[in-house]
Amino acid sequence: MGFLDNMKARLSPAKDKVADLAQQHGDKVGQGLDKAAKTVDERTKGKYSDRIQSGTEKAKDAVDKMGTDKNKGEGGGGTPPPSPPPVG
Repeated sequence: MGFLDNMKARLSPAKDKVADLAQQHGDKVGQGLDKAAKTVDERTKGKYSDRIQSGTEKAKDAVDKMGTDKNKGEGGGGTPPPSPPPVG
């Protein structure tokens, strides 16, 4: 077994645990990210608002993806199927 394969095997339980936590507590994590972003934005006097908002959204998307992947039994990776077009 190569070094990378060994590391993947050793980190797999942690990855599963993080996915479980993301699935169970994703809403709380999102709220925490929003609160932290607001604090940082206030302390930097709005100088980095766009970057803070962008980073916060990316982090929230990553947490959502971890929880979604866990629901599919994948545990990570892959791309979700596209949404169907709206009916109307």
